[in-house]
Amino acid sequence: MDRVILHCDLNCFYASVELLSRPDLRDVPTAVCGDPSSRHGIILAKNEPAKKCGVQTAETIWQAKKKCPDLVLLPPHHDLYRAYSQKVNAIYDEYTDLVEPFGIDESWLDVTHTLHLFGGDAKSLADVLRTRMKQELGLTLSVGVSFNKVFAKLGSDYKKPDATTVISRENWRKIVWPLPVGDLLYVGGAAQKLLKQYGVETIGQLAACDPGMLETLMGKLGFQLYEYANGLSQEPVRSRYDAEPVKSVGNGTTFPKNLTTRAEVQTGVAMLADSVAMRLRRCGLYASGIQVTIRDPEFRDRSRQRQLAAPTHLIRDLTDNALALVGELWKPPSPIRALTVTAIHLVQDGQAYEQVDLFTAAAAPKREKQEKLEAAMDRIRGKYGTGAILFGAAQPEKEEDPFP
Repeated sequence: MDRVILHCDLNCFYASVELLSRPDLRDVPTAVCGDPSSRHGIILAKNEPAKKCGVQTAETIWQAKKKCPDLVLLPPHHDLYRAYSQKVNAIYDEYTDLVEPFGIDESWLDVTHTLHLFGGDAKSLADVLRTRMKQELGLTLSVGVSFNKVFAKLGSDYKKPDATTVISRENWRKIVWPLPVGDLLYVGGAAQKLLKQYGVETIGQLAACDPGMLETLMGKLGFQLYEYANGLSQEPVRSRYDAEPVKSVGNGTTFPKNLTTRAEVQTGVAMLADSVAMRLRRCGLYASGIQVTIRDPEFRDRSRQRQLAAPTHLIRDLTDNALALVGELWKPPSPIRALTVTAIHLVQDGQAYEQVDLFTAAAAPKREKQEKLEAAMDRIRGKYGTGAILFGAAQPEKEEDPFP
């Protein structure tokens, strides 16, 4: 028996929540954006009038203003968005216990085993949800109805705002295959560019590809996309209460001014590594690898990653390895706008091990001392706040240049 899956996408969520208290802006081009003074000046959400002017999510404020000079800019209120997201989820919970969030404003609902309690018609149930959102919360919803998660999401994107689209066994080829390949889940800009080189611009063309060729081009993702395009996805909807394995722990920041010196970059990396290390310890996790991403003032990103000699959650280890990666990517005085440090290939406490030899054995007491030090820092921060104590990781342990 096919699953019955809904994908519910709140339209222009941040902007819609803001306009609940600003009805005077409902017909005026309006966008929610980051703070330009702190250089987080990108569009986070826009309303329909702004969308009609060509304003796009994630573009910079100056780009949006160029398209729409009269665009009204509002600051974000993330606590408010979380509160409304909880209200939305409370409505979803009335229909199924299988609700899987996909960001703060989207969710999959598996109603396979509960649909009979609400009339037995999936489209009618989707319409009921849209009506309730409008009447009870003042928000609009687009809903896709299908037999798998991928097509349900395509359905919610197919017609906006405030619409229901059913992609069934009978009509899915007619609806899905003519769509641009970029509409498919996980086909980003790089994948679109690669596929275009081989003449693949629609989902139907992707579906007709040889799966082995796609796997050769794109690894595991290639075969996964082949299955998606051919309606073969069988991924279940997971309850949001099911703990999802943590795949990475990262922290990134856009700096108030560009970093151009080694000392500035070293301080920035140390600050981010400290945050990542603290979160790893809090979750009982160790990093077996680390990744660094650098963004320049033109918003170009470059990344490197490496395997670590042994799993770790210590600030010093993460800082030293992150600085080594930065040294492969960057040379002063090239400006750095933003940095991200991410712990990858995570293992649980108890699964972490280290190959011991004469050299590492000699270093064991020093490492044990560092573990105790950072555990003590965690206790102080837990009691007095994260800013109560800082680790002096901005200073290199070795005298030589930390950037190889």
